Amino acid sequence: MDEDQFKTRLKIAKNKRKKDKNSDEHNKGSSMGAAFKMSTELVSAVAVGTIIGFILDNWFGTKPWFILIFFFIGVVAGILNVIKSAKKMQK
Repeated sequence: MDEDQFKTRLKIAKNKRKKDKNSDEHNKGSSMGAAFKMSTELVSAVAVGTIIGFILDNWFGTKPWFILIFFFIGVVAGILNVIKSAKKMQK
């Protein structure tokens, strides 16, 4: 192998490694975004359920029953949203 071929192959290998490194950094960022999105969906579903329960309890005077019921409904809805988002990410 002569020197020109070696330099050419080395240059190609360096460019390929640069591209791989850039794509890894992009995937890491998009993964962090997806994780943040799923955690936000879970927390917001629980918060909305709890707030609805609190409002209904104040309206009907049944503390703490509606808060507990809608808290658990919010937890289930949040988990189902996370599962749905995870399945979309796998496709």
